[in-house]
Amino acid sequence: MADYVYGPGRNHLFVPGPVNIPDQVIRAMSRQNEDYRSPAVPALTKTLLEDVKQIFKTTTGTPFLFPTTGTGAWESALTNTLSPGDKIVSFLIGQFSLLWIDQQQRLNFNVDVVESDWGYGADLAALDYKLRQDPSHSIKAICIVHNETATGVTNDLSAVRKILDKHRHPALLLVDGVSSICALDFRMDEWGVDVALTGSQKALSLPTGLGIVCASPKALEASKTAKSVRVFFDWKDYLKFYKMGTYWPYTPSIQLLYGLRAALDLIFEEGLENVIKRHNRLGTATRLAVEAWGLKNCTQKEEWFSDTVTAVVVPPYIDSAEIVKHAWKRYNLSLGLGLNKVAGKVFRIGHLGHLNELQLMGALSGVEMVLKDIGYPVKLGSGVAAAAAYLSNSTPLIPSRI
Repeated sequence: MADYVYGPGRNHLFVPGPVNIPDQVIRAMSRQNEDYRSPAVPALTKTLLEDVKQIFKTTTGTPFLFPTTGTGAWESALTNTLSPGDKIVSFLIGQFSLLWIDQQQRLNFNVDVVESDWGYGADLAALDYKLRQDPSHSIKAICIVHNETATGVTNDLSAVRKILDKHRHPALLLVDGVSSICALDFRMDEWGVDVALTGSQKALSLPTGLGIVCASPKALEASKTAKSVRVFFDWKDYLKFYKMGTYWPYTPSIQLLYGLRAALDLIFEEGLENVIKRHNRLGTATRLAVEAWGLKNCTQKEEWFSDTVTAVVVPPYIDSAEIVKHAWKRYNLSLGLGLNKVAGKVFRIGHLGHLNELQLMGALSGVEMVLKDIGYPVKLGSGVAAAAAYLSNSTPLIPSRI
């Protein structure tokens, strides 16, 4: 960015994806192309497929690394498991669940949309009712966004699984984990998730370009009879090359594969559970700062608070887009805009990926200055003090430096 609109120092990137890329990942990706049919790339791919299963917390799932975005991963999840006309229940709670529903409808599925006010989680009472009213099992899949990035709402996937099990309903559980996997607690096997997906540009802290999909044995079985048209995203093609030991039905992004190797190594060195705890600290500190500023969280209940993004509601006399614009123009700070129904009403602070406590403190300080600049009566240092008091008591020593 600085190559086109120069600003001194580093850009403070606090949108909820794409996120900061670790230097180790940038160095790993800085390499020439190579022949993906040589023994080296299949050997690398084999280790990646095994290790990616750990971030989904699955031993039985089969992962696929598509050169695509989360949107492509969505399409892969749907078209490999469902047929046109299949009935699915899908929860609309914000912009990204809305976009997934739009895709579902354009792929000609029969979508039963369960809508909540933005800032609320999925209406699980409605799901309970719909499954109870479906003894013939006409519902083929439940589609849910684990973490809605537009509003900072995290859904309880274990509760979804309990409802499915209570009714002994065989519907597939398809989960968008784009802004949750590798940052929030996610348990594919334990929660009976049939297809989970994420994107490389979020908590994995890579550039955009890898859509990572993981399919349960039940989902793989469903793919054998699913009649949706798919070519680029067809699991069958990948599985054929897996058996051959060459892994790739078409040219992969060599650089992203090496980047993924480095990103996974960093996560495993820190420890996935420690990564999840770190995100909880950063999310909690951000929420304490917002409260100290006298502002409200878009998320309406504590049980739905997200540890990867906080959507901050501004007073009616302030256009939140002006906060984002001013932060970038004056302080080289990138914040997330409010989208669709909450455009102009919220701005978003992303706190996910390769990020530590002091980086977050710099961003919170910047937000305070922006709020003061645009006329909001914030007391400088209030949010920073609240966050610092919490972090100074909760941040552990770095294990490798003890």
